[in-house]
This record gives sequence, structure tokens and C-alpha cells, in this order.
Amino acid sequence: MRWSRAKTFLMAGAAMIAAGLGYLLMPEPVEVEVVKPSAGAMAVITTEEGETRSRERYVVAAPVAGRLMRISLREGDWVHEGEVVAELAPLPLTAQEREEAQARVAAARAAYREAQERVRHAAEDHAQAQRELQRVERLVRERFLSPQAGEQAANATITAGNDLAAARARASTALQEVRVAEAGLLAIEEHKRGRWPVVSVHAPFTGAVLSIPERSERVVAAGEPLLTIGNPHDLEIVVELLSTEAVKVRPQMPARLEGWGGEQAVQGKVRLVEPHAFTKVSALGIEEKRTRVIIDVIDPPSGLGDGFRVIASVVLWQTDHATKLPASSLFRCGGAQWCVFRLEGDRVRRTEVRIGHRNSDEVELLSPLTDGVQVVRYPQSSLQDGQRVKLRTGP
Repeated sequence: MRWSRAKTFLMAGAAMIAAGLGYLLMPEPVEVEVVKPSAGAMAVITTEEGETRSRERYVVAAPVAGRLMRISLREGDWVHEGEVVAELAPLPLTAQEREEAQARVAAARAAYREAQERVRHAAEDHAQAQRELQRVERLVRERFLSPQAGEQAANATITAGNDLAAARARASTALQEVRVAEAGLLAIEEHKRGRWPVVSVHAPFTGAVLSIPERSERVVAAGEPLLTIGNPHDLEIVVELLSTEAVKVRPQMPARLEGWGGEQAVQGKVRLVEPHAFTKVSALGIEEKRTRVIIDVIDPPSGLGDGFRVIASVVLWQTDHATKLPASSLFRCGGAQWCVFRLEGDRVRRTEVRIGHRNSDEVELLSPLTDGVQVVRYPQSSLQDGQRVKLRTGP
């Protein structure tokens, strides 16, 4: 009887000792920070440095080889179409150069004739659009067509009018090119008579002088740039995006322009994603494929000029109603799947989630978690499903 009682006491003591050792050897709960899913606005933005440039730029080149007189203009001076911007005395021409000058005149005249034909074509399209608008408006009044058809016809008329104005502007530019080429041909005729005339170079466009490579008198070759003319108030932004980012950009996407020196952000809109990519070496020596994205500036500020640096942010996607989580809460699980650690009491449970759009800070949650659930933020790689945790209280 005594031995049985002693054996019972020994077994109870051993059980208590084993329980104590188990408690002492039990791993300490891991401190974690938790966060709840939130609802609100979310946007996906791609940001890159860009550069402003005048939308219409004209590089005025020497029509013939010769001695260029000193250019009196300076950067920022305003010139008008047809105004003399440079003068040069042509050098004696070889037979090949004479043929080239005559060919340039013939090509310029052909381009001018083509531009005139385009003007006539655009004028016919505009007249046809006006006639169509009148017919559609009559049918709309008689309720044979919907008001939307009338709006489409009016929009087509406006577009045809804009095309006509653009065609006339191109024809005017082609005419100026003819005059520049004929100036070189005039020099040839004067050479034949033994005279050395001065060839005047005229501005093909009303605008400001953006740059002058060299103002001093010197000998220049035919076709060498003398100065660049453009409108500094009609700007566009050129951004060189990685081709993997450019494929996500579409025309009419909104853009925000910052980092140009002013306090307020400037609004813009994507006009064109160029279809050609080029190779560029980064500062780290890595070859990258980049594509130029052209952004129109909406209401450019007065201080912004040609060739200025800006930070362009293109909004690829945005919504005012998104269920989102911090990107730091997710981790890869099972290949391409995403998971979070969901808090249940004092333990965590690994839960698979589906996500949509994401940016550098947040992800869109497509498979919403239950209301009030908390997930671990910055989960450690050693954290396991079912592991005991405790909430971090300090900073």
C-alpha cells in the first residue's frame, strides 16, 4: 500500500516536472505588427524624368555652302515668318553642288505642289462634312436620327476644319522651303555672271529663337544648322519610359508634372506613345529598351520653357473605391500565389488572397477578407502557420 502511494506521488511529480520543462522550452511568441484592410482611393502611377520641348520646332539650315555673316539675333528673340535671320556669301560651287542645288529646288517645288493638293483634298473633305452636317441636323429635327448622330456629324465637321487648317500650314511651310531652295539657286545664277551675292535666310515660322549653335562669322556647309525657331508657349513633354512600362500607357491618360522648379504641379495628358523602342545605357551601365511618350501640357506656367527638366507621373489606373492592403503584408506562397498571415487569437493562419492592381505602397484586394480581420505587416521569413505571436506595443 505504501509502495503504491509512493509510486503515485513519483508519477505526479514527474508529470509536473515534464510540464514545467515543456513550458520553459516553449518558444517565445513572435512580436508582430498588424494592419486591417482599408477602403478608399487608389492609383497606379509610373514616374520618370522628362524634358520639355516646343511642339513645333524649325531648324533653319544653310541653303548653300558659304561664309556665314555674324548672326545678330539672340536666344529668346521673337522673329516673324519671312524675316531675315541670317545672311551668307556663297562659295564657288562645283558641278556636283550645282546639280544638288537644282535638285533641292525641284524637290521643294514638288513638296509644295503635294501640299497644295492636300489642301484641296482637305477643303473638299471639309465641304463634304458641312453638307453632311446639314443633312443630319435636318434628320435630327425630324426625329429620324438620334441627337448623338448630330453630335458625331458636328465633331466630324470640326475635325475636317482642323485638318484643313493643318494642311494650309504645311503648304505655307513648303512654300518657305521653296524660297530657301530658290535662294541657293539664285546664288548659282549670280556666280555664272561673275557676281558674289549675299543669300538671305528667312524664318519659316513665327516664333522665338530657341538656340543658336554659333553666332560668330564662319564658313558653313550646305545644310548645316544655323538656329532653331519654335513657340516656347506651346510645349510638350518627352518622357523616355522603359518599354515594359510604356506598353501600359495609352493616349488620353492623365499625367502630373512636378520637379520643374515651381511649387504647383502642372497637369498634362498623354498624346502619343511612339511605336519604336531604342536602346539606352543607364547610369549603371545596363542596356535598357526605352520608348518615348509624348505628353501635352495643359495650361503651361509662364516660367516653363523649352528643354526644361520635369518629373512626369502618368496615371495608369485609378479608382475611388478599392479594398486595399499595404504591399508589405503580402508574400509569395506556392509559386505565383500571394498569401497573408491572418491573426486568430494569439496565433497566425496563412491565408491565400487574390490581388489586382498594385503600386509601390498598396495592393488591390480582389478576395476580401472578413470584416475586422487583422493581418501581419512585414511578416518574417521564419513565421509559420499556427505560430504563437504577440502584438508589438512599442515603436
